[in-house]
Parts: sequence; C-alpha cells; structure tokens
Amino acid sequence: MGRAYQNRKDSMAKTSDQKARVYSKHARVIYVTAKQGGIDPDGNLALRSAIERAKKDQVPTHVIDKAIDKAKGGAGEDFAAARYEGFGPGGCMVIVDCLTDNPNRTIGDVRQCFTKTKCKLGTPGSVSHSFDHCAIFVFPGEDEEAVLEALMLADVEVEDIESDGENITVFTPPTEFAKARSALNEAFGEIDFDVEEIQFVPKEVAPIAADDAAMFEKFMDMLNDVEDVQKVYHNVG
Repeated sequence: MGRAYQNRKDSMAKTSDQKARVYSKHARVIYVTAKQGGIDPDGNLALRSAIERAKKDQVPTHVIDKAIDKAKGGAGEDFAAARYEGFGPGGCMVIVDCLTDNPNRTIGDVRQCFTKTKCKLGTPGSVSHSFDHCAIFVFPGEDEEAVLEALMLADVEVEDIESDGENITVFTPPTEFAKARSALNEAFGEIDFDVEEIQFVPKEVAPIAADDAAMFEKFMDMLNDVEDVQKVYHNVG
C-alpha cells in the first residue's frame, strides 16, 4: 500500500548542542522504559528496542548505562507522556509526542513553536483521526509471504505487509509490537531492524506548497529542539 510512515532515525547532529539534545531524548526514553518495565533488556523488550534505537543514532554507551543505572534505584524524575495535536504551515496536520516532568512547561514550549510560525495548536483528537496508530517493522528481505506466514503462526494480527524488493515492511496494531518482534526474531534469527517502533501514520499525505516549505522546516526544527519533544508526526508527503 506504500504507507507514508516516517523513519525516525535521527541523522548525526552537526554540533555538540544538537548531539546533546539527541542523547538526552534517547536517555529519557531509556530511563522511563527501564523504570516501568525493569532494567534487564532480555526481560523488557521495550527497553531493548530503545537501546538499539539509541545505538543506531550513535548514542555513547556511557549515556545509555547512566540512564539504566538511574532507573535502577527507582527514585528520580517522574516523566509522563503528553501528546499535542495541531495544524502546521500550509494547514498540514501534526502530532507531537512528549515525555515531560512539567506539563505546564512543555505545553508552553510546544505552543510557542506553533505561535512563532503562525500555526494553530488544536484540541486532543483534532487531527489524530486522520492517522493510523501502528507498530512498524522494516527489515531486509524479499519473501513477504514467508514473513506473513511466520506472524500468522505466532497469532500476530497483521494490518499490512509490503516489499520493495529489498526490504519488507510490516504493520501491526500497537498492542502487537512485542509479540510481532519476538515472532520475527524467532522465525528469522536476530533481525537488524531499520525501523521497529510505534508510529502515527497519515491515512493520506499532502504536498507542502513551495511558499510554505521554508516555514515548515523552521517549524519542525523548533519542535525538535524542545527538550521534552520525542517525536513529531505529520502528513506532509
């Protein structure tokens, strides 16, 4: 179906400040995931995935270890998930996922990104109805029938599967993430996933007008510079 999922691997940051922000975002996810599900990656598949994503973004081992050690004690900050929706440049639809220990600060920072680019922060549900919430796995392979069979044998609900001749992309409900990941690794060995995460996928994508392109880039940069922002989804194709 060629769904327009977004590969969330961050490119290597060019400055030390940008690197620090990338490291901080990964460390926060690792800390929260380890605190909620345990510090052993073998028993906490979400933590294992978070660590692997951090390594792909070249987050240093000492940053990962520090986040896990911090969670080991059980004390520390209490982060909560926060999600904001709205309309970006050119009327594009945007979902912003955050982890925050201060919701008032976070909503203020996110609202400022919308305000300074003359965009509109919406109410919960204002745009999410135009996205599918999916677990997505992308990995090298050609035989999508073999992959589908392995997932069905493991009783994994599959929403869609496609191949471009080099990579296979699997879409499942978000609740099937851990089950699908385990089934794929058991059937095909330890897979080096290009993408393995839960995302909001736009049901339809729309091009951004040339006049709005520069403002859209500025808007995205501003959001990604907010420390509490983890992921930004949009329907721009």
